[in-house]
Amino acid sequence: MGTAKKPLQVVILVLLLVLGGYAIASSAFGGAGPAREGVKAPGFKLYGLDGTLHTLEDYKDKAVVLNFWGSWCAPCVKEMPVLQAGWEKYRERGVAVVGVNVAEDRATVENFVKQVGIDFPVIMDKDRDAVQSYGVSPLPTTFFINKNGKVANIHIGQLDANVLDTQIRKLVGD
Repeated sequence: MGTAKKPLQVVILVLLLVLGGYAIASSAFGGAGPAREGVKAPGFKLYGLDGTLHTLEDYKDKAVVLNFWGSWCAPCVKEMPVLQAGWEKYRERGVAVVGVNVAEDRATVENFVKQVGIDFPVIMDKDRDAVQSYGVSPLPTTFFINKNGKVANIHIGQLDANVLDTQIRKLVGD
């Protein structure tokens, strides 16, 4: 009877090893999947145009408007003045507008920022790490993150002033 149990023990051991490996890999490589409303926003470590390393932790205790964009994307270009106006209107109330440029070189992004006249923080996702961890597709996509670091809303497509205002007011409790 002892030999009859051996195949079952091997199967159980293999299953435990597979599940354990999956749990470790998920933890190490952010296997929780793309960002979703109601869950903690994925962290990031990306350099900004200011030359410093930016993380989501830098914005702890602030509401964050995290906007993924590219200079080649027409809706992204059209929403930049709306984001700038939101930054100017709400930054004194603990709201950070952060632009995440997707996979463009620094010179292109610097020229674009000057051309459109934005001064909110812009960070560079050259290798699309944040795009992958947030599950971004298509551009533009904006994540509204509350002061507790949870995704309150995800807006896919071009923002207008009404949508931005409504979402920010929800974040700040108006």
